[in-house]
Amino acid sequence: MKKAAAGTVPPRARMIDAAIALMRQSGLGGAGINEVVRASRAPKGSVYHFFPGGKEQLAGEALGVYSQRVIAFLDEALSRKRAPAEKVKALFEAFAIRIEDGDFRQSCAAGAVCLDLGPDLDGLREVIAETFAEWTESIARHFEFRDRARTKSFARLLLTAIEGAYIRGRAERSGRPFREAGVWLAELAAREQAGR
Repeated sequence: MKKAAAGTVPPRARMIDAAIALMRQSGLGGAGINEVVRASRAPKGSVYHFFPGGKEQLAGEALGVYSQRVIAFLDEALSRKRAPAEKVKALFEAFAIRIEDGDFRQSCAAGAVCLDLGPDLDGLREVIAETFAEWTESIARHFEFRDRARTKSFARLLLTAIEGAYIRGRAERSGRPFREAGVWLAELAAREQAGR
């Protein structure tokens, strides 16, 4: 997808996109107001015009936008195949390509921010918990196992593996953690589908 020139994208949208990119690279600590202003090339005064709650509001709204983008990514990857095992492999391959395309410098924004949260940022913790719940539902919609509880549990396991693979992938500069997890979890999906 071709990026629009900075002048054609409204400052608020540029700030949200910059916050997402910065959070994916270095969590909440790397997405300070000055960093967002610099990356977005938006006027500094406009930050508090659009986000009167400051950094926490900007991060929360950026995570909301990011969450919807991830849901679209999940749905696209999981829709490519029909069999549960193949769906899992396709999903983890898509994430392997995603981390490789980002030169191993980008993680999940929600996961990266969560690691930065202290007790004074409980509002963001709730945003991230809701984000993970939405992603779980998105994943679960693509699987039909014996019962809904098992399907949701499996979706949560996939999400946990994705978040962990991001950490290993960045450390090892490799898409292999995603691909390895995809192979093992695909076997589990096949067994679950067969009712074993």
